[in-house]
Amino acid sequence: MTPTTHAFGNGPPPGEAAAVLMLDPDGVVLRCAGAVPALAGCPPTELHGRRVADLVTEPDVWSGALGAEGEGRRTLRASLLHRDGAPVEVDALVLPLPAGGDARFVVYVAPAAATRCGVEDESLLRALFDQDHIGLAIHGTDLRITRANLDPRFFTPDHQEVPPSGLRLGDLLVPQDAAAIEERLRRVLDTGESVIGWEHPARPLAAPGRERVLAVSAFRLHDAGERAIGVAVMFTDVTEEHTARRRLALLYAAATRLGRTLDVTRNADELAGILVPDFADLVSVDLSDTVFLGREPGGFLPGTRLRRVATAAVDAWPPEIYQRGDTVRAREAESRALRDCRTVHVPDLAALAEELGADAERRRLLFPAAASSALFVPLHVQGSVLGVLGLWRTPDRVPFAHGDIPLIEDIASRAALSLENARRYTTELRTVETLQRSLLPPSGVALSAAESSGIYVPAGNASGIGGCWYDVIELSAARVAFVIGDVAGHGLGATATMGRLRTAVQTLSDLDLPPEELLTHLDDLVVRLGATEPQTQDGGVLGSTCLYCVYDPVAGHCVMASAGHPPPVLITPDGCHTGVDLTPGPALGTGTMPFEPVELALAPDSVLAFHTRELRLDDSSTEPLHARMAAAAVSGSPPAGIGRAALDQALTGPPADDVALLVARVRTLPEGATSAWELKADPSIVGEARRLIIGQLADWGLDELAFTTELIVSELITNAIRYAKPPIVLRMIRDKSLICEVSDASQTQPRLRRARLMDEGGRGLFLIAQLAHRWGSRYTSTGKTIWTEQRLTS
Repeated sequence: MTPTTHAFGNGPPPGEAAAVLMLDPDGVVLRCAGAVPALAGCPPTELHGRRVADLVTEPDVWSGALGAEGEGRRTLRASLLHRDGAPVEVDALVLPLPAGGDARFVVYVAPAAATRCGVEDESLLRALFDQDHIGLAIHGTDLRITRANLDPRFFTPDHQEVPPSGLRLGDLLVPQDAAAIEERLRRVLDTGESVIGWEHPARPLAAPGRERVLAVSAFRLHDAGERAIGVAVMFTDVTEEHTARRRLALLYAAATRLGRTLDVTRNADELAGILVPDFADLVSVDLSDTVFLGREPGGFLPGTRLRRVATAAVDAWPPEIYQRGDTVRAREAESRALRDCRTVHVPDLAALAEELGADAERRRLLFPAAASSALFVPLHVQGSVLGVLGLWRTPDRVPFAHGDIPLIEDIASRAALSLENARRYTTELRTVETLQRSLLPPSGVALSAAESSGIYVPAGNASGIGGCWYDVIELSAARVAFVIGDVAGHGLGATATMGRLRTAVQTLSDLDLPPEELLTHLDDLVVRLGATEPQTQDGGVLGSTCLYCVYDPVAGHCVMASAGHPPPVLITPDGCHTGVDLTPGPALGTGTMPFEPVELALAPDSVLAFHTRELRLDDSSTEPLHARMAAAAVSGSPPAGIGRAALDQALTGPPADDVALLVARVRTLPEGATSAWELKADPSIVGEARRLIIGQLADWGLDELAFTTELIVSELITNAIRYAKPPIVLRMIRDKSLICEVSDASQTQPRLRRARLMDEGGRGLFLIAQLAHRWGSRYTSTGKTIWTEQRLTS
């Protein structure tokens, strides 16, 4: 049974619906009449002599109502016990009688439904003026408060019970809030246009640090003559609802905006943008260098190096604190709580400055001049701190409170997760890029035949990295091979495939095959690999492209062939530039057409620029790019400078696909660096060949190599006379090593074997292999050539 007020309005219930009980001072029923059978299920006589507390479900409340002090009437909501056991909800009106008689109380009892309609109107009005959730205020035409229903302490939270009548809002609220609300009320008074559910801060003047938001509805009041006499205002404290909506809005923004990119800086910018101005006036995001480097974050120690990667401000970012891009280092006092992954709440920055003794460095870190409160939130994942989120509010706003910490920690947790994903992505990106670069040759190679520079530019994201490659391979006879290719697909799979293709080309190049034949062998290899290794999302060997070019510095010409790769750009010494007229064959593993070679005569200091398709140097619209490369080449820039000139103009940002560029400036060997003789196929010429080479070595000042060279040449010429066909050509080349070549018309390749003890022959090539640093053979258009290289001692 619950006591109520005003349950009966201004009088007792109708007689036909009510029962009347007369009670003594102890609550015993002396007499009863009326609707007792309907309410209690028994005749009135059965109630005589019984305590009324025994007739209800909650006797203590009833006894308390009878024992209350005072002579005023009392109303109750009760549940009578019907004879059949079912409770009957009733309203009771208790009227005390003068003391001294046997009867002390008269009680009217009626069904609750019978009393409800009669009191609803009065209850509504009383609820508006008596309850403490919906405020009702009347403002006169001067906007002074003439009447209000709330406790005066609602307007003066310092508990001064000063009624608001006669006061303006400026006497009760902080100036900016009061001015905004009065401006809306004046508009209602002037125009008659009502305001419904308008929400606005209404911070008490006596407690400006306490956040309060009101939902205001206002309408104009008129007298009988339709003249405006004031404004009626209904307002509700919706601070909790407003805070909840703001929390949900911020959480929704964090959920939808954070993590959309795998770029660390953009995630930090999004975080700062979400929090300003809805949550803070100033926000900074400081991250550890490990996040940018993709390394695992370590412990957050004093002096840990952080980088301020993002800032946001309602107005301009204060110049007196760390700026975007600055290096930030926290001290012991600042880092202790962050190391434990706890949020640091500073409701009063001035008090903290006095406590810490804010020197100039600490002020740059923690104390913007315009800020009054702050939060410092660690951005951590699984106990590892990635950085710090700093937030400040100015005195115009409510200082940060403990209730703000769960919200900002939730947002910071989401931000830290997005930053961790970006860090892991950076790790993957650097892993792929590091593997890709480790599989490429040194960027700069200086040989007698050419000076070259290879440039690799990774894509802006991990999905575009992997597959582009180049190579510079030393061949026999001081020749050099330039290789460039691109693997279908991206990622680690494409990088691994690129490494295998580069190894295959390196192996095939040792056979000294013409470019078109080498690509044919490479195509066969790709077909075999493609049959056993299906294409994946990361790519595969099928569809890869490759261009192979061989340059001979003795003859000053090159031969090249392409498997689906764009031709290079040729820049002559006088600055003329053009794409090489080369028709690429099918990509590796995708066709059966032969690879057609192209031969070019190159003047010394000519430049060849080999490139991947992404750079589009073969496009007709790249004339300015060709011209810039030519200008760099004519000015004497090294290959690396020519390549940088091309990339500076061709790439305006990180490419969508990785790019490779190989620039080579070709040379010819100096005059007198080669000698060649055509010999008869007669054993007598072996002695003559010895005399020729001894004389040439004397001219070159290489007398110390005479003995070994005599042995090598004797064996090669003897084998050519015995097993090959004329003509026999002996050639010597002085380069970084001494090269001796013997060419004949036979297509039979020599084979190194170990002779048995009783064998008369079979030791020639074994002897050559012991005397020479390197040796080998290659096919030519007229037969074959066997060559050796000996290291020069000076």
